[in-house]
Amino acid sequence: MLGAFIRAFRTPDLRNKLLFTIFILTIFRLGAVIPAPGVNTAAIKQCVQDAQAADSSGIYSLVNLFSGGALLQLAVFALGIMPYITASIILNLMTVVIPRLEALKKEGQAGQAKITQYTRYLTVALAVLQSTSIIALAQTGQLFQTATCQPSDYLPNQGVVTLVTMVFVMTAGTCVIMWLGELITERGVGNGMSLLIFTQVIAVFPSSIGRIWQEQSSWVFALICAAGLVLITGVVFMEQAQRRIPVQYAKRMVGRRMYGGSSTYIPLKVNQAGIIPVIFASSLLYLPQLAIGLIGRDSDNPVVNFLATYFPADGGHAVYMATFFLLIVGFAFFYVAITFNPTEVADNMKKYGGFIPSIRPGRPTAEYLDYVLTRLTTPGSLYLGLIALLPMLALGASGAGGNFPFGGTSILIMVGVGLDTVKQIESHLQQRNYEGFLR
Repeated sequence: MLGAFIRAFRTPDLRNKLLFTIFILTIFRLGAVIPAPGVNTAAIKQCVQDAQAADSSGIYSLVNLFSGGALLQLAVFALGIMPYITASIILNLMTVVIPRLEALKKEGQAGQAKITQYTRYLTVALAVLQSTSIIALAQTGQLFQTATCQPSDYLPNQGVVTLVTMVFVMTAGTCVIMWLGELITERGVGNGMSLLIFTQVIAVFPSSIGRIWQEQSSWVFALICAAGLVLITGVVFMEQAQRRIPVQYAKRMVGRRMYGGSSTYIPLKVNQAGIIPVIFASSLLYLPQLAIGLIGRDSDNPVVNFLATYFPADGGHAVYMATFFLLIVGFAFFYVAITFNPTEVADNMKKYGGFIPSIRPGRPTAEYLDYVLTRLTTPGSLYLGLIALLPMLALGASGAGGNFPFGGTSILIMVGVGLDTVKQIESHLQQRNYEGFLR
């Protein structure tokens, strides 16, 4: 991996792309520490420290993770990339149920450009909604949920003009993040949005590890680091695991030339759904705590009391963990079903003269692909559920509290994006310095 980066910096055009990517990521991180208008910087930093010490920011852990800690600081980039991710997921789901979107998806590059435009519009709408909700929680004192932190401390001016300005600035920050991600994709290396998420996730690692070193004993710190390395190794192994289904193309005569006769394979990953099921499940379990924060924890409503008891902010209840696990497994099967269509793949293979050895083309091929995909998705979904639950179980065993840095979501993002970026760098290197059979 390090050798690929060294060779990349020796190639002029690839070096320029890497430097441009680093420059955009630096600007992105700069926006994550600039406070929004009307925020008392000193007071908000103190509130963040109190919330981390009391572990009272658990209900916003997912959004705070994707913002690199900018959410609790009410920064310009407080929303991070989360609105865009949510909009992309919604558009992918609606493509299956709305014929117009499905037709656009099949139109190629022009249709994809139209879907991207719809995603941007939806991202802006979600950014307005999320920024309004976060500012409302901050105004009512539900953002930090600590007795020492009062809304008047970090929001001294709570006028309508100030709050509307904060909503506008946070929404504009999300639009800038979308633009930065597209710039990286077009002129840099790797997928822009994925690299932005990767940057925000690793941004909170040094502080988390530092707090564990200060608050825990040496053997607990060593045990957590060792468990993190083992977890990363296992995730790398599972993310690379795949089932290769061989495909043979029959020879056919076109004019005076013979085409076909080649063999290839269809790579089906064990974790075909990626990180999406974990994001789905986390987003759904985030809604009950958001409702509790808006209604009030001291309410006599039995529904609120039920949610507060069985779906706590730290996720330590058995009902919360079981629901989280089942949602991940269900969403894994659901997302794979809508993103990989065995019937469409079988029809395309039959159209171009391809077939799986010992499997008849057409419907038998589709049934075989569906059978293999189901067998792969079952261990893949269980793996996702266990990886997401493992940090919750480790919290209670190690006593690290909310400072545990090796969360399932963060590990999956780091490993997935890191492997994908390295593969793209190696592909660029192979195009410029291809090694033949003779060396």
